[in-house]
Amino acid sequence: MKTALLAGTQSGCGKTTIMLALLQYLKAQQHKVVSFKAGPDFLDPLWHQTITGKCSYNMDTRMIGASNSQQLLAKQALTADVAVIEGVMGLFDGRSGVGESGSSAELAQALQVPVFLVVDTKGMSGSIVPLVSGFCAYAEKMGVKIAGIIANRVGSAHHASLLKTVLQEHQQPPLVAWMAKGASVLPERHLGLMQPSEVVLPDFLPFFHVEIENLVALFSEADSHSDEQNPAQLLKGKKIAIAQDSACCFIYPANLEFLREQGAELLFFSPVAGDVTPKGADALWLPGGYPELFAEALSLSKTWLSLGEFIEAGKPVLAECGGAMLLGEALIDHDGKSWAMANILPFRSKMQHRLTSLGYREDASGIKGHEFHHSVRESEQALESCLQTDRGDQGVRYKNCRASYVHWYFASAPEVISKWLSGN
Repeated sequence: MKTALLAGTQSGCGKTTIMLALLQYLKAQQHKVVSFKAGPDFLDPLWHQTITGKCSYNMDTRMIGASNSQQLLAKQALTADVAVIEGVMGLFDGRSGVGESGSSAELAQALQVPVFLVVDTKGMSGSIVPLVSGFCAYAEKMGVKIAGIIANRVGSAHHASLLKTVLQEHQQPPLVAWMAKGASVLPERHLGLMQPSEVVLPDFLPFFHVEIENLVALFSEADSHSDEQNPAQLLKGKKIAIAQDSACCFIYPANLEFLREQGAELLFFSPVAGDVTPKGADALWLPGGYPELFAEALSLSKTWLSLGEFIEAGKPVLAECGGAMLLGEALIDHDGKSWAMANILPFRSKMQHRLTSLGYREDASGIKGHEFHHSVRESEQALESCLQTDRGDQGVRYKNCRASYVHWYFASAPEVISKWLSGN
């Protein structure tokens, strides 16, 4: 499967818009396309999927790991001929350093795929050369090839011609495509892009101009070697209830597949709709999402009684970020209004007008995840922690319920998550 990674010079350069335009272009060229998102983002993959019609998986070298990322590529190669990976932040931005853990550059290096670099060229012509040459020089040190440049916010065809010419004259990677200024911008809210179900996907093709006849020829066969063994089925026979609705929507597709591969039967329910906890469930997972947007409906939810009984019975519950907020006494929204929640755990979740925490997390047990939220947990009493992390939220433990702000990637530690969901 021919694969490439789309990276940016920095966050905000238009990488996601270019990614969607590129996917639309490849689909129009009759390619069977799959997509991936570098890093822990939940929303960008949903936009990818609206174009490809296929699940878009997360991959990185930090939380998911190079080996799992290669396995994901290997699986998708069975259904597609072209794959595009959308990078995270700028090409060399990671947990620390330059091109280190979690960066798009390290992922490109691990998978041995070429990079297309997105550059915001508004107000730029000759300056693109030193910018691109610097990126190329550092990428070359890492064994990463920048195969082409995609310019964003280009003023005109003449502007694009200037950029193309200076790159050629200075022996830099070619301008392979450009996006004209005036293209639609995807709407955002405090946790990132709005979901595709809320707005219409724009047609970017009238603004997206490809400068090379066979763009896919610059892609390469990714290192998708897989050492995957037959699943041990650590959750065989278990029934796991999963909250899935507009408030609990931050779910890595790979986590659902992991649970099924481990032999679990999945039972879905909606707290927003007031569904009772599915009968016969052995464990329960409350994923994150947007509880603050559905606070009124959640305050009236009929889910809480059965959920409380489930937890009091000592059955295992894993609550992540927005899902953990549901378990508290109240949710205080951005306007300061308090909405009653399940009242199972003794804390209140209060929305803030700024980001309160961001970053990769790893528990002492070895399981990895990511924390990203705009709320804080407030309590008048000491709460038992459920995690041992070197940074970030330590969570709350009550009986067999683990609640924290961390979104976990299950395959990063199969034995750990299986024990959590088995009540161990």
